[in-house]
Amino acid sequence: MSSKLLGIADDFDVIIIGGGPAGATTAGLLAQRGRRVLVLDRERFPRYHIGESLIPGFMLPMEELGLTERMEAKGFERKYGGTLVWGNNEVPWNFSFSTGGKIPYSYHTRRADLDTMILDRARELGATVVEEATVKDTIEEDGRVVGVKYAVRGLPAVQETRASLVIDASGQARVIGRKYSELNWHDQLQNVAVWTYFDGCHRLPGDEWTNILIEGIKDGWFWGIPIDKGVFSVGYVTRSATASAADVSLEDLFHSEMAQTTKLKALLKDAHQTTGFRSARDWSYTNQRFHGDGWVLVGDAAAFVDPLFSTGVALATMAGSALSRVVDQVIEHPEIEEKALDRYASAYQDFFNDIRTFVEAFYDRSKTKGFYFNMAQEITDPDKKNEPKVDFVKLVSGLTGDHALFSLTFDDLVADVTSPAGADS
Repeated sequence: MSSKLLGIADDFDVIIIGGGPAGATTAGLLAQRGRRVLVLDRERFPRYHIGESLIPGFMLPMEELGLTERMEAKGFERKYGGTLVWGNNEVPWNFSFSTGGKIPYSYHTRRADLDTMILDRARELGATVVEEATVKDTIEEDGRVVGVKYAVRGLPAVQETRASLVIDASGQARVIGRKYSELNWHDQLQNVAVWTYFDGCHRLPGDEWTNILIEGIKDGWFWGIPIDKGVFSVGYVTRSATASAADVSLEDLFHSEMAQTTKLKALLKDAHQTTGFRSARDWSYTNQRFHGDGWVLVGDAAAFVDPLFSTGVALATMAGSALSRVVDQVIEHPEIEEKALDRYASAYQDFFNDIRTFVEAFYDRSKTKGFYFNMAQEITDPDKKNEPKVDFVKLVSGLTGDHALFSLTFDDLVADVTSPAGADS
């Protein structure tokens, strides 16, 4: 069954599964380049999602999409840095994004509002978006993915649409990745998180007013994110094995561990919980394959890292920006597909692994602040061009310089297939 029942085309340049930040960013930027893009998402927006705290790297793709002024107009809370109770003596310390480069702030947001804004922008730029559309399977011809079969809520028949390339941006559902790739789980980051929301919260003092609070305790850590006014998102993260051994509910564990905090407990002393608890398990993985014949992964569908430094949305949208440039060139020059996607996958994995390596080492709270700064420098700046503190802030900002993922070029690949010699081969 074709997609005529929906009044949309049967074929596109690109089909994107998932309309979250990774998918919507990729879709919007491809549509901006004149590509015909279809986005399929199983939910109707706005929809709830965790991940309210953003880092400055996120602002780069938002500038490309023309959304920075719109974010400011919506009144999202600016985030200028972070405050940590972390390290061998648990003395609070903080960092400012202004230390790390040209983008001194990001935002705390309600993800339902943010995700809807990015998806709406993709529509404005020309992408076709179908919500409440569940992808049932891929369409293959001669071993290549050439489209998808999907069902739309309220319609009786399964629809079929084809494209030059199918992008999986379906998050942890991994619609394509689950079929074509195994996962590598990162054992050091097999954690569980439980979170809820509080109103009537106090704020950190002075310049720390809008900082995210990260407070380590014996068996895990808490986040405290000031979303707006007196509302905080508060979550507890611990090893999955530790949570299982506690032999109590995650909700009871949250409350008992909260009593061990200092700064966070003080901020919540007059607050009241306003929602129930949510939880997530088994964080941090990488797909063994990021692309195949006719398909490619982006965002959480490709890899996911522990949320200690709020890198998820930024990594997803920055990768989406990079992928939009890759795919634009692949559509123009199909002969370069495999090599171009290889470069994308390699650069994506390198960037992801820098973050993962740092987070894994940062979980050792027996060290000093200076140790963490030096560790960031070893990972991102082995030539020591910057002060260690600067490298730390650049890393946790998602702004570690001219990383390969964001400076991908394909002139040599294009030249190979467009030159007289290449054309004859």
